[in-house]
Amino acid sequence: MKEMNVFRHLINFGVNPAALAYAMTTLGSTMINNIFSFYYVKLFLNKYKISEGAFHQSQVVYMIWNAVNDPLFGYLQDNSRVPCFTQRRLSILYGAAFYSLSFLLAWFPWRSYAPGDWLSGLHLIVTLCAFDGMLTFVLLAQCALFAEISSQHQSRLRLIKYSQVASLIGSSSILFCGLLSKNMEDFPAFQAFTVLTAVLSCGCMLYTGLYSESRFDNKGSESDAPEAVDKTSPQSVFSVSSLRILMWQILTNRDFQLFVLMNFFQVFLLTFFNNFTMIFAEHLIPPDALPSLAKSIMYGAGFICPQLLVLSCQSLLHGLGYYKIILFTFYIEAGLAAIMLALGPQHYYFMAFYLTFNMVIIQAAFSLFGLPLADIIDTDLQRYQRSSPLSSMVFGTNALFTKPGQSLAPMLVLSILNQYGYEQLKEVVGKSNPSALDSLHSVMFYLVCLVPMCVAVAQVLAWRPFSIRNSHTVDTKYIDS
Repeated sequence: MKEMNVFRHLINFGVNPAALAYAMTTLGSTMINNIFSFYYVKLFLNKYKISEGAFHQSQVVYMIWNAVNDPLFGYLQDNSRVPCFTQRRLSILYGAAFYSLSFLLAWFPWRSYAPGDWLSGLHLIVTLCAFDGMLTFVLLAQCALFAEISSQHQSRLRLIKYSQVASLIGSSSILFCGLLSKNMEDFPAFQAFTVLTAVLSCGCMLYTGLYSESRFDNKGSESDAPEAVDKTSPQSVFSVSSLRILMWQILTNRDFQLFVLMNFFQVFLLTFFNNFTMIFAEHLIPPDALPSLAKSIMYGAGFICPQLLVLSCQSLLHGLGYYKIILFTFYIEAGLAAIMLALGPQHYYFMAFYLTFNMVIIQAAFSLFGLPLADIIDTDLQRYQRSSPLSSMVFGTNALFTKPGQSLAPMLVLSILNQYGYEQLKEVVGKSNPSALDSLHSVMFYLVCLVPMCVAVAQVLAWRPFSIRNSHTVDTKYIDS
């Protein structure tokens, strides 16, 4: 009765309750995910002074854990009969507190670390695995909700709209964190802000856990009758053989293969800019050209503007569809990288614009990737005549192949930078060897230009054959129940 009153008040104010409940997890997760991805590499490299070997070891362990937890949680959420797995809102409800607590692990050192301390390496391993494990558990359930709240393209665009507004608000955490902590220079203030952010994030996700709902929440009770169970139902068999069959059906989907390949490069590029934009900006843009306050605003814009861009493109999503828009972003990335390369590193203002714009357009395009995955889930549901969709398994299998990009990007970039003395020249100081700094800055500039250019070309080649291009012209692909 209380829930009905809440929903009635929301409807009276023109708010869609289902979309709001879905978007609250976006709000909570965005607040902590952006801070984590933006600051953790610099924190462990520059403040905790982790060794390169320990950093690589932690990323390898993280990559292996990524390869295990996404398909595992995906399979459990689609096949288990335990409510906290099968009901999407309960997965979010029970996982919210642990997700927010795991976010705090990075910001509180286990002791005063000496340079190359082995404990800082263990700290990073535990932090990455715990945070990614809870992120996977909660956000896989939210991704499944995206596909299962409604099958209609217009309803899914509404979910994206609400989600982008929530993400816009949540992304301001980067701006406020940078301003209050002076880009992590005031570390106690930074720690206090992360605690406040974790509490707010948890509260947002709990709202989703209490009020969200999937069309398939009652699938377990409905499938108890023998006549309701069929061979393609995820609940019919809970075994290694059923997992193998379902995985094979997903992996042999041509559109899924193309999407995963394109998405791997997107995750790699997104991680590249999230982890290293602050480092690149500090080295390539002098303080007299762009002071600390301006850089804080620049970093905040890189996380806030993607949502504004997606919201402003709603009519284009209705008219052109996601396929053409995503393809167009790849052409823009390659073109801007070529212009930056031609201009050279001395154009500091264009460099600031280029770094910020890349963060914006890459994240904005990535925000649309739920649409092609939802369409892939719909076609899989129809092709195999399943009683309920394999939403979590499709999202989890996608993550199995794309999340390694989150580890490969920092490993490869750090290895290249250290070959040019980054480990010895982390702090930009006047006493540094000018020739060594010039060499380091040169390789940074080429990384900033050539990595996005090459990745964009690879994405164009992978994305062009994708066949699901016109779902925006179809009102519904199957009847909502």
